[in-house]
Amino acid sequence: MTETTTRGRARVEGHGGDAALAALAGFGVTEMFTLSGGHVFPLYDAAVRAGVRIVDVRHEQTAAFAAEATAKLTRRPGLAVVTAGPGVTNAMSAVASAYFSGAPLVLIGGRAPATTWGRGGLQELDHLPLLASITKRAVTATDPAEVAATVHAAASAALAPHRGPVFVDVPMDVIFAPATGDVPAVEPSPADPPDPAEVARAADLIAPAERPAVIAGSDLYWGNAEHALLRLAETARLPVFANGLGRGLLPADHDLAFSRTRSLLKREADLVVVLGTPLDFRLGFGDFGGAAVIHAVDDPGRRARHAVTAAAPAGDLAALCDGIAAGYAPHADHERWLLRLRAAEQVARAAEQEQMARPTDPIRPAYVYGQLRRRLARDAVVIGDGGDFVSYAGKYVDSYQPGCWLDPGPYGCLGTGLGYAAAARIARPDSQVVLLLGDGAAGFSLLDVDTLVRHRLPVVLIVGNNGGWGLEKHPMQAIYG
Repeated sequence: MTETTTRGRARVEGHGGDAALAALAGFGVTEMFTLSGGHVFPLYDAAVRAGVRIVDVRHEQTAAFAAEATAKLTRRPGLAVVTAGPGVTNAMSAVASAYFSGAPLVLIGGRAPATTWGRGGLQELDHLPLLASITKRAVTATDPAEVAATVHAAASAALAPHRGPVFVDVPMDVIFAPATGDVPAVEPSPADPPDPAEVARAADLIAPAERPAVIAGSDLYWGNAEHALLRLAETARLPVFANGLGRGLLPADHDLAFSRTRSLLKREADLVVVLGTPLDFRLGFGDFGGAAVIHAVDDPGRRARHAVTAAAPAGDLAALCDGIAAGYAPHADHERWLLRLRAAEQVARAAEQEQMARPTDPIRPAYVYGQLRRRLARDAVVIGDGGDFVSYAGKYVDSYQPGCWLDPGPYGCLGTGLGYAAAARIARPDSQVVLLLGDGAAGFSLLDVDTLVRHRLPVVLIVGNNGGWGLEKHPMQAIYG
Protein backbone atom coordinates (compact mmCIF):
# COMPACT_ATOMS: atom_id res chain seq x y z
CA MET A 1 0.00 0.00 0.00
CA THR A 2 1.16 3.53 -0.72
CA GLU A 3 -0.40 6.64 0.69
CA THR A 4 0.21 10.27 -0.20
CA THR A 5 -1.34 13.44 1.15
CA THR A 6 -2.45 16.43 -0.90
CA ARG A 7 -4.37 19.43 0.46
CA GLY A 8 -5.71 17.57 3.47
CA ARG A 9 -6.78 14.52 1.44
CA ALA A 10 -4.88 11.24 1.51
CA ARG A 11 -4.58 9.22 -1.66
CA VAL A 12 -4.38 5.49 -1.07
CA GLU A 13 -3.15 2.84 -3.50
CA GLY A 14 -3.51 -0.84 -2.66
CA HIS A 15 -6.51 -3.12 -2.43
CA GLY A 16 -9.95 -2.63 -0.93
CA GLY A 17 -8.75 -3.51 2.56
CA ASP A 18 -6.07 -0.83 2.40
CA ALA A 19 -8.65 1.71 1.31
CA ALA A 20 -11.06 0.85 4.12
CA LEU A 21 -8.46 1.14 6.89
CA ALA A 22 -6.94 4.29 5.42
CA ALA A 23 -10.38 5.85 5.63
CA LEU A 24 -10.61 5.05 9.36
CA ALA A 25 -7.09 6.13 10.32
CA GLY A 26 -8.04 9.79 10.53
CA PHE A 27 -10.74 8.95 13.06
CA GLY A 28 -8.15 7.49 15.42
CA VAL A 29 -8.98 3.83 14.83
CA THR A 30 -5.98 1.77 15.90
CA GLU A 31 -7.53 -1.62 16.62
CA MET A 32 -9.74 -4.11 14.84
CA PHE A 33 -11.88 -6.73 16.57
CA THR A 34 -12.63 -9.69 14.34
CA LEU A 35 -13.20 -13.38 13.76
CA SER A 36 -11.36 -14.59 10.70
CA GLY A 37 -13.24 -15.13 7.45
CA GLY A 38 -12.06 -15.45 3.86
CA HIS A 39 -14.34 -12.68 2.64
CA VAL A 40 -12.36 -10.07 4.60
CA PHE A 41 -8.73 -11.27 4.30
CA PRO A 42 -7.54 -8.00 2.69
CA LEU A 43 -8.52 -6.08 5.83
CA TYR A 44 -6.12 -8.23 7.86
CA ASP A 45 -3.36 -7.76 5.31
CA ALA A 46 -3.93 -4.01 5.47
CA ALA A 47 -3.98 -4.01 9.27
CA VAL A 48 -0.63 -5.76 9.53
CA ARG A 49 1.02 -3.29 7.21
CA ALA A 50 -0.69 -0.22 8.70
CA GLY A 51 0.08 -1.17 12.30
CA VAL A 52 -3.58 -1.61 13.27
CA ARG A 53 -3.87 -4.05 16.16
CA ILE A 54 -5.85 -7.19 15.30
CA VAL A 55 -7.77 -8.74 18.19
CA ASP A 56 -9.31 -12.00 17.07
CA VAL A 57 -12.10 -13.47 19.18
CA ARG A 58 -14.12 -16.69 19.46
CA HIS A 59 -17.52 -15.33 18.41
CA GLU A 60 -18.50 -12.39 16.22
CA GLN A 61 -20.76 -10.99 18.94
CA THR A 62 -17.66 -10.48 21.08
CA ALA A 63 -15.90 -8.62 18.28
CA ALA A 64 -18.83 -6.27 17.78
CA PHE A 65 -19.38 -5.75 21.51
CA ALA A 66 -15.67 -4.95 21.87
CA ALA A 67 -15.97 -2.35 19.12
CA GLU A 68 -19.03 -0.87 20.81
CA ALA A 69 -17.14 -0.67 24.10
CA THR A 70 -14.13 0.92 22.39
CA ALA A 71 -16.46 3.65 21.16
CA LYS A 72 -17.86 4.07 24.67
CA LEU A 73 -14.42 4.26 26.24
CA THR A 74 -12.76 6.55 23.69
CA ARG A 75 -15.65 8.58 22.20
CA ARG A 76 -14.38 7.73 18.71
CA PRO A 77 -15.39 4.96 16.30
CA GLY A 78 -14.77 1.37 17.31
CA LEU A 79 -14.14 -1.12 14.49
CA ALA A 80 -15.38 -4.69 14.10
CA VAL A 81 -14.73 -6.77 10.99
CA VAL A 82 -16.77 -9.91 10.32
CA THR A 83 -17.19 -12.30 7.44
CA ALA A 84 -20.27 -12.52 5.24
CA GLY A 85 -23.58 -14.11 6.17
CA PRO A 86 -23.41 -15.67 9.65
CA GLY A 87 -20.54 -13.38 10.60
CA VAL A 88 -22.79 -10.39 10.08
CA THR A 89 -25.88 -11.92 11.66
CA ASN A 90 -23.86 -13.03 14.71
CA ALA A 91 -22.84 -9.39 15.22
CA MET A 92 -26.31 -7.93 14.96
CA SER A 93 -27.20 -7.93 18.67
CA ALA A 94 -24.15 -5.81 19.38
CA VAL A 95 -25.11 -3.44 16.57
CA ALA A 96 -28.58 -3.11 18.08
CA SER A 97 -27.02 -2.45 21.48
CA ALA A 98 -24.88 0.31 19.97
CA TYR A 99 -27.95 1.75 18.27
CA PHE A 100 -29.80 2.10 21.58
CA SER A 101 -26.67 3.37 23.36
CA GLY A 102 -25.76 5.89 20.66
CA ALA A 103 -22.31 4.35 20.22
CA PRO A 104 -20.37 5.05 16.97
CA LEU A 105 -19.62 1.42 16.12
CA VAL A 106 -18.33 0.77 12.59
CA LEU A 107 -19.07 -2.76 11.40
CA ILE A 108 -17.44 -3.86 8.16
CA GLY A 109 -18.78 -7.09 6.75
CA GLY A 110 -17.73 -9.35 3.97
CA ARG A 111 -20.15 -10.01 1.12
CA ALA A 112 -20.42 -12.67 -1.53
CA PRO A 113 -18.82 -11.66 -4.85
CA ALA A 114 -20.77 -9.23 -6.98
CA THR A 115 -19.88 -11.15 -10.15
CA THR A 116 -21.69 -14.28 -8.93
CA TRP A 117 -24.43 -12.57 -6.95
CA GLY A 118 -27.77 -14.34 -7.11
CA ARG A 119 -26.30 -17.74 -7.98
CA GLY A 120 -26.11 -19.00 -4.39
CA GLY A 121 -22.51 -18.25 -3.45
CA LEU A 122 -21.04 -19.19 -0.09
CA GLN A 123 -22.70 -17.18 2.71
CA GLU A 124 -24.55 -15.08 0.14
CA LEU A 125 -27.01 -12.88 2.00
CA ASP A 126 -28.25 -9.36 1.43
CA HIS A 127 -27.32 -7.84 4.78
CA LEU A 128 -28.60 -4.33 4.22
CA PRO A 129 -32.30 -4.94 4.89
CA LEU A 130 -31.35 -6.66 8.15
CA LEU A 131 -29.10 -3.83 9.32
CA ALA A 132 -31.06 -0.85 8.04
CA SER A 133 -33.36 -0.48 11.06
CA ILE A 134 -30.58 -0.65 13.67
CA THR A 135 -27.93 1.55 12.03
CA LYS A 136 -27.61 5.14 10.96
CA ARG A 137 -26.27 3.96 7.60
CA ALA A 138 -26.05 0.55 5.94
CA VAL A 139 -24.40 0.47 2.51
CA THR A 140 -22.51 -1.77 0.10
CA ALA A 141 -19.24 -0.54 -1.39
CA THR A 142 -19.53 -1.67 -4.99
CA ASP A 143 -16.52 0.04 -6.59
CA PRO A 144 -12.91 -0.46 -5.43
CA ALA A 145 -12.21 3.21 -6.11
CA GLU A 146 -15.05 4.22 -3.77
CA VAL A 147 -14.29 1.95 -0.80
CA ALA A 148 -12.35 4.63 1.08
CA ALA A 149 -14.97 7.31 0.51
CA THR A 150 -17.79 4.94 1.47
CA VAL A 151 -16.16 3.87 4.75
CA HIS A 152 -15.17 7.46 5.55
CA ALA A 153 -18.74 8.68 5.01
CA ALA A 154 -20.08 5.92 7.25
CA ALA A 155 -17.68 6.74 10.09
CA SER A 156 -18.57 10.43 9.80
CA ALA A 157 -22.26 9.54 10.04
CA ALA A 158 -21.58 7.40 13.12
CA LEU A 159 -20.07 10.40 14.91
CA ALA A 160 -22.70 12.96 13.90
CA PRO A 161 -25.33 13.58 16.60
CA HIS A 162 -27.38 11.62 17.35
CA ARG A 163 -24.52 9.09 17.24
CA GLY A 164 -24.90 5.44 16.43
CA PRO A 165 -23.61 2.39 14.56
CA VAL A 166 -23.01 2.10 10.81
CA PHE A 167 -22.51 -0.88 8.53
CA VAL A 168 -20.54 -1.29 5.32
CA ASP A 169 -20.22 -4.55 3.45
CA VAL A 170 -17.80 -5.06 0.59
CA PRO A 171 -18.19 -7.81 -2.03
CA MET A 172 -15.31 -10.24 -2.05
CA ASP A 173 -14.26 -9.37 -5.59
CA VAL A 174 -14.28 -5.66 -4.70
CA ILE A 175 -12.24 -5.86 -1.50
CA PHE A 176 -9.56 -8.02 -3.14
CA ALA A 177 -9.36 -5.76 -6.19
CA PRO A 178 -6.75 -3.01 -6.65
CA ALA A 179 -8.08 0.23 -5.18
CA THR A 180 -6.84 3.72 -5.78
CA GLY A 181 -8.76 6.64 -4.41
CA ASP A 182 -8.87 9.71 -2.21
CA VAL A 183 -9.58 9.62 1.50
CA PRO A 184 -11.37 12.81 2.58
CA ALA A 185 -10.04 14.74 5.54
CA VAL A 186 -11.84 14.13 8.83
CA GLU A 187 -14.09 17.04 9.72
CA PRO A 188 -15.67 17.64 13.15
CA SER A 189 -19.30 16.58 13.50
CA PRO A 190 -20.68 19.09 16.00
CA ALA A 191 -24.30 19.12 17.06
CA ASP A 192 -26.45 22.00 15.89
CA PRO A 193 -26.64 24.94 18.29
CA PRO A 194 -29.72 24.75 20.51
CA ASP A 195 -32.72 27.01 19.97
CA PRO A 196 -32.15 30.04 22.24
CA ALA A 197 -35.88 30.35 22.94
CA GLU A 198 -36.12 26.76 24.23
CA VAL A 199 -32.96 27.20 26.30
CA ALA A 200 -34.40 30.38 27.82
CA ARG A 201 -37.66 28.57 28.55
CA ALA A 202 -35.76 25.86 30.39
CA ALA A 203 -33.84 28.44 32.45
CA ASP A 204 -37.09 30.22 33.30
CA LEU A 205 -38.64 26.96 34.51
CA ILE A 206 -35.69 26.08 36.73
CA ALA A 207 -35.50 29.49 38.40
CA PRO A 208 -38.74 29.31 40.46
CA ALA A 209 -38.63 25.55 41.07
CA GLU A 210 -38.26 24.67 44.74
CA ARG A 211 -37.40 20.99 44.32
CA PRO A 212 -35.71 20.54 40.94
CA ALA A 213 -33.43 17.70 39.91
CA VAL A 214 -31.28 16.75 36.92
CA ILE A 215 -31.01 13.30 35.38
CA ALA A 216 -27.82 13.16 33.30
CA GLY A 217 -27.61 10.56 30.56
CA SER A 218 -25.21 9.05 28.07
CA ASP A 219 -25.55 11.70 25.38
CA LEU A 220 -23.93 14.25 27.70
CA TYR A 221 -20.92 11.94 27.76
CA TRP A 222 -20.92 11.53 23.99
CA GLY A 223 -21.13 15.32 23.64
CA ASN A 224 -18.13 15.93 25.96
CA ALA A 225 -20.49 17.94 28.16
CA GLU A 226 -19.28 16.90 31.60
CA HIS A 227 -17.75 20.29 32.40
CA ALA A 228 -20.82 22.13 31.16
CA LEU A 229 -23.02 19.88 33.30
CA LEU A 230 -20.90 20.69 36.33
CA ARG A 231 -21.15 24.42 35.64
CA LEU A 232 -24.93 24.19 35.34
CA ALA A 233 -25.32 22.13 38.49
CA GLU A 234 -23.12 24.42 40.56
CA THR A 235 -24.62 27.62 39.17
CA ALA A 236 -28.22 26.61 39.86
CA ARG A 237 -27.45 24.31 42.81
CA LEU A 238 -29.18 21.35 41.21
CA PRO A 239 -29.00 17.76 42.48
CA VAL A 240 -27.76 15.45 39.74
CA PHE A 241 -28.70 11.81 39.21
CA ALA A 242 -27.19 9.77 36.39
CA ASN A 243 -27.84 6.76 34.23
CA GLY A 244 -25.81 4.88 31.64
CA LEU A 245 -22.66 6.71 30.59
CA GLY A 246 -23.89 9.70 32.57
CA ARG A 247 -22.41 7.95 35.61
CA GLY A 248 -19.17 9.64 36.60
CA LEU A 249 -19.83 12.92 34.78
CA LEU A 250 -20.11 14.29 38.30
CA PRO A 251 -17.89 12.37 40.73
CA ALA A 252 -19.96 10.25 43.09
CA ASP A 253 -18.57 12.19 46.08
CA HIS A 254 -19.50 15.62 44.69
CA ASP A 255 -21.98 17.35 46.99
CA LEU A 256 -24.50 17.64 44.12
CA ALA A 257 -24.24 13.98 43.01
CA PHE A 258 -27.00 11.64 44.19
CA SER A 259 -27.77 8.01 43.40
CA ARG A 260 -29.74 6.38 46.25
CA THR A 261 -32.76 8.68 46.40
CA ARG A 262 -34.19 8.74 42.87
CA SER A 263 -37.52 7.44 44.18
CA LEU A 264 -38.02 10.82 45.87
CA LEU A 265 -38.19 12.52 42.50
CA LYS A 266 -41.55 11.03 41.62
CA ARG A 267 -42.92 11.77 45.07
CA GLU A 268 -41.46 15.18 45.87
CA ALA A 269 -39.71 16.92 42.95
CA ASP A 270 -41.54 19.76 41.23
CA LEU A 271 -39.25 19.86 38.17
CA VAL A 272 -37.09 17.15 36.58
CA VAL A 273 -34.52 18.19 33.97
CA VAL A 274 -33.64 15.17 31.82
CA LEU A 275 -30.43 15.79 29.88
CA GLY A 276 -29.23 13.51 27.11
CA THR A 277 -31.23 10.35 27.73
CA PRO A 278 -34.56 9.11 26.41
CA LEU A 279 -37.73 9.11 28.49
CA ASP A 280 -37.81 5.32 28.35
CA PHE A 281 -38.61 2.52 30.81
CA ARG A 282 -35.64 3.45 32.98
CA LEU A 283 -37.24 6.83 33.70
CA GLY A 284 -40.82 5.67 34.02
CA PHE A 285 -41.44 6.84 30.43
CA GLY A 286 -41.14 10.43 31.62
CA ASP A 287 -43.73 10.23 34.41
CA PHE A 288 -42.38 11.88 37.56
CA GLY A 289 -45.65 12.26 39.41
CA GLY A 290 -46.59 15.90 39.64
CA ALA A 291 -43.22 17.20 38.47
CA ALA A 292 -42.87 19.15 35.26
CA VAL A 293 -40.31 17.73 32.84
CA ILE A 294 -37.68 19.42 30.71
CA HIS A 295 -36.29 17.02 28.12
CA ALA A 296 -33.04 18.15 26.49
CA VAL A 297 -31.65 16.09 23.62
CA ASP A 298 -28.77 16.31 21.15
CA ASP A 299 -30.99 16.10 18.07
CA PRO A 300 -34.62 17.16 17.50
CA GLY A 301 -35.49 13.63 16.39
CA ARG A 302 -34.75 12.41 19.93
CA ARG A 303 -37.54 14.41 21.53
CA ALA A 304 -40.05 12.23 23.33
CA ARG A 305 -43.38 11.94 21.54
CA HIS A 306 -45.18 10.00 24.24
CA ALA A 307 -44.68 12.39 27.17
CA VAL A 308 -45.78 15.94 27.92
CA THR A 309 -42.77 18.19 28.46
CA ALA A 310 -42.60 21.76 29.67
CA ALA A 311 -39.58 22.49 27.46
CA ALA A 312 -37.62 20.40 24.96
CA PRO A 313 -34.41 22.13 23.85
CA ALA A 314 -32.35 20.21 21.28
CA GLY A 315 -28.81 20.58 20.00
CA ASP A 316 -25.27 20.72 21.33
CA LEU A 317 -25.69 19.56 24.92
CA ALA A 318 -22.62 21.36 26.25
CA ALA A 319 -23.82 24.63 24.74
CA LEU A 320 -27.31 23.86 25.99
CA CYS A 321 -26.14 23.40 29.60
CA ASP A 322 -24.04 26.55 29.44
CA GLY A 323 -26.96 28.46 27.92
CA ILE A 324 -29.30 27.43 30.73
CA ALA A 325 -26.67 28.34 33.33
CA ALA A 326 -26.13 31.75 31.70
CA GLY A 327 -29.86 32.45 31.64
CA TYR A 328 -30.54 31.20 35.15
CA ALA A 329 -31.79 33.87 37.56
CA PRO A 330 -32.45 32.29 40.96
CA HIS A 331 -35.86 32.88 42.49
CA ALA A 332 -36.01 29.93 44.85
CA ASP A 333 -33.53 28.57 47.38
CA HIS A 334 -32.68 24.95 46.58
CA GLU A 335 -30.60 24.35 49.71
CA ARG A 336 -33.46 22.97 51.82
CA TRP A 337 -34.26 20.48 49.05
CA LEU A 338 -30.59 19.51 48.78
CA LEU A 339 -30.43 18.95 52.53
CA ARG A 340 -33.52 16.74 52.32
CA LEU A 341 -31.97 14.63 49.57
CA ARG A 342 -28.59 14.48 51.27
CA ALA A 343 -30.12 13.28 54.54
CA ALA A 344 -32.05 10.55 52.73
CA GLU A 345 -28.93 9.61 50.77
CA GLN A 346 -26.93 9.25 53.97
CA VAL A 347 -29.58 7.03 55.55
CA ALA A 348 -29.59 4.79 52.47
CA ARG A 349 -25.80 4.58 52.38
CA ALA A 350 -25.61 3.80 56.10
CA ALA A 351 -28.00 0.88 55.61
CA GLU A 352 -25.86 -0.36 52.74
CA GLN A 353 -22.70 -0.25 54.81
CA GLU A 354 -24.13 -2.76 57.25
CA GLN A 355 -25.17 -5.11 54.43
CA MET A 356 -21.87 -4.75 52.57
CA ALA A 357 -19.86 -5.56 55.70
CA ARG A 358 -21.80 -8.67 56.77
CA PRO A 359 -20.52 -12.02 55.48
CA THR A 360 -23.19 -14.68 55.00
CA ASP A 361 -23.41 -18.26 53.81
CA PRO A 362 -24.29 -18.34 50.99
CA ILE A 363 -22.56 -15.08 50.15
CA ARG A 364 -24.80 -12.18 49.15
CA PRO A 365 -24.14 -9.63 46.38
CA ALA A 366 -23.93 -6.75 48.84
CA TYR A 367 -20.95 -8.33 50.58
CA VAL A 368 -19.22 -9.03 47.25
CA TYR A 369 -19.54 -5.38 46.29
CA GLY A 370 -18.57 -4.20 49.74
CA GLN A 371 -15.26 -6.02 49.36
CA LEU A 372 -14.83 -4.82 45.78
CA ARG A 373 -15.45 -1.15 46.59
CA ARG A 374 -12.53 -1.14 49.00
CA ARG A 375 -10.18 -2.16 46.21
CA LEU A 376 -11.33 0.03 43.32
CA ALA A 377 -9.36 3.07 42.21
CA ARG A 378 -11.24 6.19 41.13
CA ASP A 379 -10.49 5.49 37.48
CA ALA A 380 -11.34 1.78 37.60
CA VAL A 381 -13.42 0.56 34.67
CA VAL A 382 -16.29 -1.53 36.01
CA ILE A 383 -18.26 -3.62 33.53
CA GLY A 384 -21.60 -5.21 34.30
CA ASP A 385 -22.93 -8.08 32.19
CA GLY A 386 -25.93 -9.67 33.81
CA GLY A 387 -29.31 -9.16 35.37
CA ASP A 388 -29.88 -9.91 39.04
CA PHE A 389 -26.23 -9.92 40.16
CA VAL A 390 -25.31 -6.81 38.17
CA SER A 391 -28.37 -4.89 39.38
CA TYR A 392 -26.69 -4.80 42.78
CA ALA A 393 -23.52 -3.43 41.22
CA GLY A 394 -25.49 -0.56 39.72
CA LYS A 395 -26.67 0.25 43.21
CA TYR A 396 -23.52 -0.24 45.27
CA VAL A 397 -20.60 0.63 42.94
CA ASP A 398 -19.96 4.36 42.55
CA SER A 399 -18.39 6.08 39.54
CA TYR A 400 -15.98 9.01 39.82
CA GLN A 401 -14.82 9.66 36.27
CA PRO A 402 -16.49 9.60 32.85
CA GLY A 403 -16.45 6.37 30.89
CA CYS A 404 -15.74 4.14 33.87
CA TRP A 405 -19.08 2.29 34.05
CA LEU A 406 -20.14 0.01 31.20
CA ASP A 407 -23.34 -2.00 31.22
CA PRO A 408 -25.58 -3.51 28.52
CA GLY A 409 -27.49 -0.23 28.29
CA PRO A 410 -31.14 0.26 27.42
CA TYR A 411 -31.20 -2.66 24.98
CA GLY A 412 -30.38 -4.99 27.87
CA CYS A 413 -28.48 -7.55 25.79
CA LEU A 414 -26.45 -10.08 27.75
CA GLY A 415 -23.14 -11.41 26.47
CA THR A 416 -21.44 -8.00 26.29
CA GLY A 417 -18.92 -8.68 29.04
CA LEU A 418 -15.91 -10.36 27.48
CA GLY A 419 -15.88 -8.02 24.49
CA TYR A 420 -16.27 -5.00 26.74
CA ALA A 421 -13.45 -6.27 28.96
CA ALA A 422 -11.04 -6.78 26.06
CA ALA A 423 -11.79 -3.29 24.78
CA ALA A 424 -11.38 -1.74 28.22
CA ARG A 425 -7.95 -3.25 28.80
CA ILE A 426 -6.77 -1.97 25.40
CA ALA A 427 -8.33 1.49 25.71
CA ARG A 428 -7.39 1.99 29.36
CA PRO A 429 -4.14 0.04 29.80
CA ASP A 430 -3.26 1.69 33.11
CA SER A 431 -6.66 1.34 34.80
CA GLN A 432 -8.14 -1.49 36.81
CA VAL A 433 -10.66 -3.42 34.73
CA VAL A 434 -13.26 -5.49 36.55
CA LEU A 435 -15.94 -7.53 34.80
CA LEU A 436 -19.02 -8.50 36.80
CA LEU A 437 -20.96 -11.40 35.32
CA GLY A 438 -24.15 -13.15 36.22
CA ASP A 439 -23.87 -16.89 35.74
CA GLY A 440 -26.50 -16.69 33.00
CA ALA A 441 -24.70 -13.89 31.17
CA ALA A 442 -21.42 -15.78 31.48
CA GLY A 443 -22.90 -18.56 29.36
CA PHE A 444 -23.12 -16.27 26.36
CA SER A 445 -19.44 -15.43 26.01
CA LEU A 446 -17.27 -16.95 28.72
CA LEU A 447 -15.18 -18.92 26.22
CA ASP A 448 -13.81 -15.58 25.05
CA VAL A 449 -11.74 -15.53 28.21
CA ASP A 450 -9.40 -17.31 25.79
CA THR A 451 -9.22 -14.03 23.88
CA LEU A 452 -8.09 -12.22 27.02
CA VAL A 453 -5.43 -14.86 27.66
CA ARG A 454 -4.09 -15.05 24.10
CA HIS A 455 -3.86 -11.29 23.76
CA ARG A 456 -2.49 -10.80 27.28
CA LEU A 457 -5.34 -8.59 28.43
CA PRO A 458 -5.48 -8.99 32.23
CA VAL A 459 -8.97 -8.47 33.65
CA VAL A 460 -10.56 -9.41 36.97
CA LEU A 461 -13.75 -11.43 36.44
CA ILE A 462 -16.31 -11.94 39.20
CA VAL A 463 -19.19 -14.31 38.50
CA GLY A 464 -22.24 -14.19 40.75
CA ASN A 465 -23.57 -17.75 40.62
CA ASN A 466 -27.15 -17.91 41.83
CA GLY A 467 -27.79 -21.11 39.93
CA GLY A 468 -30.56 -19.69 37.79
CA TRP A 469 -31.98 -16.74 35.91
CA GLY A 470 -32.48 -14.56 38.99
CA LEU A 471 -34.54 -11.82 37.37
CA GLU A 472 -36.97 -14.46 36.03
CA LYS A 473 -36.97 -16.96 38.89
CA HIS A 474 -38.62 -14.79 41.51
CA PRO A 475 -41.39 -13.38 39.27
CA MET A 476 -42.11 -16.90 37.99
CA GLN A 477 -42.43 -18.16 41.55
CA ALA A 478 -44.72 -15.24 42.42
CA ILE A 479 -46.91 -15.71 39.33
CA TYR A 480 -46.90 -19.47 38.85
CA GLY A 481 -45.77 -20.85 42.17
